[in-house]
Amino acid sequence: MSSTKRYSRRLPVALLLLLALIPPTAVAQERVPPDAVALLQELGGGGYNIYFRHAETDWSQSDDVQKAGDWRSCDGRRMRQLSAEGRATSAGVGEAMRALRLPVQRVLTSPYCRCVQTAELLQVGPVVKTSAVINMRAAGYFGGRETVAGTAREVLGTVPPPGTNRVIVAHGNIAIATFGFRPAEGEAVVLQPRGGGEFVVRGRLTPEAFELLAARVSP
Repeated sequence: MSSTKRYSRRLPVALLLLLALIPPTAVAQERVPPDAVALLQELGGGGYNIYFRHAETDWSQSDDVQKAGDWRSCDGRRMRQLSAEGRATSAGVGEAMRALRLPVQRVLTSPYCRCVQTAELLQVGPVVKTSAVINMRAAGYFGGRETVAGTAREVLGTVPPPGTNRVIVAHGNIAIATFGFRPAEGEAVVLQPRGGGEFVVRGRLTPEAFELLAARVSP
């Protein structure tokens, strides 16, 4: 039996216990969205795309794309990079996801270094770099903004294999172009894909929400 299948069966039990043990007032006091527990329970059964905007970055740096491929640079003098806080956030969220036993098939990431590092630090599944969710500021290298937005919608609307979720790490401007709002750095948006570029936004999860809920199911 694969670890993914074992996790997908164990998670709902843990989260049902969580629902029984945590009063709504306690959840509210700790700034966890009221529907976060139910949302995480659904993720335990798979079938969702979890869209992360890359974690916190160093805003004293800026992107300087002069030619195709410059976005892959991890040099802060050329491209904006994760901050120390962003690296810690990525690792913490990944640890929480593993504690919650969320089944992840793979992690798709924009090739920008800040996205790749966020994806790798999560440590929740194989990381695949793809220009299908490239930053909109680089859209000129990939057929223009409408083409990039359309390609990204196809990714977000693709249904993952049964019993698994797919994680996507990309940018705030791709989020605006595809589902209409910009998540905070490090925030996750849970999407229910319908195929053919169609999906429904089911909710949002902050890094704090992941970590607080994981702490309650840990022994």
